Amino acid sequence: MSSAQAAEPTKARRIAVPGVAVATLLLVWELVVRCGVVPNFLLPSPTQVVAALVGDAALLASHAGTTLMEALLGLAIGVAVGFATAVLMDRFETVSLALDPLITISQTIPTVAVAPLLVLWFGYGLAPKVILIVLTTFFPVAVSLVVGFRAVDPDMIDLMRTMGASDLQVFLQVKLPGALEHLFSGLRISATYAIVGAVISEWLGGFSGLGVYMTRVRKSFSYDRMFAVIILISVLSLALMRLVDALECLCMPWKRTDET
Repeated sequence: MSSAQAAEPTKARRIAVPGVAVATLLLVWELVVRCGVVPNFLLPSPTQVVAALVGDAALLASHAGTTLMEALLGLAIGVAVGFATAVLMDRFETVSLALDPLITISQTIPTVAVAPLLVLWFGYGLAPKVILIVLTTFFPVAVSLVVGFRAVDPDMIDLMRTMGASDLQVFLQVKLPGALEHLFSGLRISATYAIVGAVISEWLGGFSGLGVYMTRVRKSFSYDRMFAVIILISVLSLALMRLVDALECLCMPWKRTDET
């Protein structure tokens, strides 16, 4: 065993250390609130947040289902748009020169500024929420995939050309496999953006969803329920990231073999 391998933390330690850190943070948080260092009406204790999660479990599950459905639909469309955009930018230099500044500019516009316009144009239904999620999720996929395509070894492409491979064969057998790692890196970012984008869109109009629930409990100053929603949003984002990790292991079995 090399010194580098010996220095790597064990699996148990990788789980135990973050677990102890989170437990310590929660304990300090609980003590700070219970001892009156921070007024309870400003910051609920962890036990109050857990009680709010349990007490509103059915209602939160209903709203979470709506948010998750919006996020998954918007993410799927955003990934498809980002993938198609990256392929076109890699295949045609003119398209790359034309779209590169437009894609960059699109990400400088705050989503909270776009969301009200989408509500005005498309109403309070599903369409504006999905469009906002698409706008926030296609960018990481497109940019990461373009970088991945350009990072492929040109010698591999030249070898395929000398063997008489078509453009499609070069893409499917060299470029796409070589860019998969970049694709999944962008997809992880997009997965977290999807949930956040859905919640932001629900703030400005809707009938159900975690954003709608958060708006209602905020108006009643129920901060324990506010924190409960925040925790649920984080859990959903982490769950989507784990789903991406599982998909990566399925599509890139050679990487899993290398890690083991």
